[in-house]
Amino acid sequence: MSSVPRTRAVACLVACLLLAACSRGTPAPAERSAPAAPPSSATPTSAEESGLPKIVVLGDSLSAGYGLLELQAFPALLQARLHQDGYKWDVVNAGVSGDTSAAGLQRVEWALGQGDVRILILELGANDGLRGLPVSEMKKNLAGIIEVAKRKGIAILLAGMEAPPNFGPEYTVAFRQVYRDLAKEHAVTLLPFLLDKVAGNPSLNQADGIHPNIEGTAIVADTVWNVLRPMVDAASSSSGGLRPPEPPYAVARGGPVPRSAPAAHSLRSFAAAA
Repeated sequence: MSSVPRTRAVACLVACLLLAACSRGTPAPAERSAPAAPPSSATPTSAEESGLPKIVVLGDSLSAGYGLLELQAFPALLQARLHQDGYKWDVVNAGVSGDTSAAGLQRVEWALGQGDVRILILELGANDGLRGLPVSEMKKNLAGIIEVAKRKGIAILLAGMEAPPNFGPEYTVAFRQVYRDLAKEHAVTLLPFLLDKVAGNPSLNQADGIHPNIEGTAIVADTVWNVLRPMVDAASSSSGGLRPPEPPYAVARGGPVPRSAPAAHSLRSFAAAA
């Protein structure tokens, strides 16, 4: 995040749009109802049979791609980026519109049962904040999801959100702090605000003023990728292979030219990427 004042201002604007949109009560034409099994960028069968390591995105309408085609949702864009950069990974979109942190906790075992899951992108909480649900309960639910993933040896990328201001400043601050506290307490990677550079910008959002449009979703995917890629590199290195070939590296002063660059070039700091 660039600054706290900017984040709060954006959060206030987003909150007002959220409340206005909810009062209309008319879903976007392309909204998908919550299925028994969440949609994915690859069908569960093909994803499991591929044998490739997987990234699961457990989230709400922001992950599900409300108002967009499935291939336009940010998990699908992450899949395209992985393939483009030579990573042999699958992305499973386990986003369901309307889900709260409690609903996510109920289906986390299913979501993480999609084959060889290595990384979980946890994108939940926006609907808790919209409904003014207790922050303590949201934290408990998100912690439960994190604990399930950690027991399975899965790395977690926690995507933060902002709460609407109509429940008061104490609620807004406490809501925001949940993500910081969880990241610290459970030693997981934190993306402070999923909608950074997108929220509050009419040109990057759909008519409801809440959900990113195609252009906005591309920015969200870039924001996530900047934090996700070092995690994929780390997981690929620890498992051997599964990462793109490194470019030729010329040794200075006329020395021999190795076939590949030193492996250390890909070991990036999560803090620097965030």
